[in-house]
Amino acid sequence: MRHFNIPVFIPELACPFRCVYCNQYTITGSCKTPDVAEVENIIQKHLSTIDPAGSRVEVAFFGGSFTGLEGSLQNQYLEIVQPWLKMKVIDGIRISTRPDYISENILENLRKMGVRAIELGAQSLNQEVLDKSGRGHTIADVENAARMIKSMGFELGLQMMTGLPGDNEEKSLQTARKIVELKADTTRIYPTLVIRDTPLAELYIKGAYMPQTLEDASQLCARLYDVFAPAGVKILRMGLHPSDGFFNGETLLAGPFHPAFGELVLSKVWLKKISHLPETYSDEKIVIEVNPAEINSAIGHKAQNRLFLQKYYKKVKFRANPDIPRGEYYVDTH
Repeated sequence: MRHFNIPVFIPELACPFRCVYCNQYTITGSCKTPDVAEVENIIQKHLSTIDPAGSRVEVAFFGGSFTGLEGSLQNQYLEIVQPWLKMKVIDGIRISTRPDYISENILENLRKMGVRAIELGAQSLNQEVLDKSGRGHTIADVENAARMIKSMGFELGLQMMTGLPGDNEEKSLQTARKIVELKADTTRIYPTLVIRDTPLAELYIKGAYMPQTLEDASQLCARLYDVFAPAGVKILRMGLHPSDGFFNGETLLAGPFHPAFGELVLSKVWLKKISHLPETYSDEKIVIEVNPAEINSAIGHKAQNRLFLQKYYKKVKFRANPDIPRGEYYVDTH
């Protein structure tokens, strides 16, 4: 079943904090809070492009801290979706919010209004990193919110970032392991980017902050993938979805940005899987069968994994086989 999110961005409306990396207008490409008519238009426009057969559709309120909105405004947005929920055209609502903006009363209302999934911006589960990043919440806030969300039957998402001030590879891996321990259903992994007009940009200009390189960020995310995948935590995205300013240099100052960052990471994941093959199979040709959904990742970004194997074999072929489970592969040398 294919999953579709209909994204509605609500930038910075409810958040009183200024995280060092954050410029919501730059990140979302939006600085205006949508009114009722605009939300309805967004939903209708997306639904016109979706085949409902075999699809799961959610309206996703992203960009701001949804549960930090005044209760009446939360319900105003949620009410817009109710007719489509009753007609079963839309299957549920997804929101993103801060860990310290969760309570049982809030969750009871969200459940009543058809919210199915709640994503928390945890970002790190190291308190020093949270403090240096200006997050304004504690590890305990994340833990308590996650437990409440799971206990009330919601799908739990815990988003994390790499390369934050004070962070390092081991701290990021510890954050990932803690996300698994908290029984998250999903995660998103965002390498930290230096956006203009942010406190982090000032630190970078002063030489007090150095972002990850693209190679370091993608290698680390490949290691994080190997923490999440075996635990059944679905990675919804790796790398920030860019606005136009990311490409023309107007908003992005520095950091490991790539428009196909997730593809880079999955290429590394698959290279690790197949890098031992030359030691195992000494034939002149090799055929690697993988699930059709993963054949591009197995071949690698710009065919880098195929090129690696071509150093050892005269003929290298990747073949899609729907009978191969995702994450696995079969080797044929005949």
